[in-house]
Amino acid sequence: MKCLRVYSTADGESHFDEVEIPTTSRQVHPNAAAFEVSAKYAASGIRFTHIPAGARQVDWHTVPERVLTVRLDGSAEYQTSDGDERRVPAGSFVLFEDVDGKGHKSLHSPEEQTVLWISLPQGLENP
Repeated sequence: MKCLRVYSTADGESHFDEVEIPTTSRQVHPNAAAFEVSAKYAASGIRFTHIPAGARQVDWHTVPERVLTVRLDGSAEYQTSDGDERRVPAGSFVLFEDVDGKGHKSLHSPEEQTVLWISLPQGLENP
């Protein structure tokens, strides 16, 4: 399973990357198809965020901590300081690790949105 990642380098620039989340096939429910399940990652908190309709563009900003965002509805386009852009539709998740440097820009779809923020102190590298 792949997860889009936004991170910063020592020179303060932000970039996109993909993190591979390893999964294993596991029988979760009797008489049902096996699920692909990852290891359990440590999370220190969870927030529900409501983004009002018309929020549109948020200029350059960083995140206060490593956070995995899960977009429940709406969409956003993100731009990193190296000029790369990605569109993230509803149902997608993004690991933001650009806690310092220039950060990223966000362009939100016009409708209101709900985003789940999961604080991941160690990111997705160490389950």
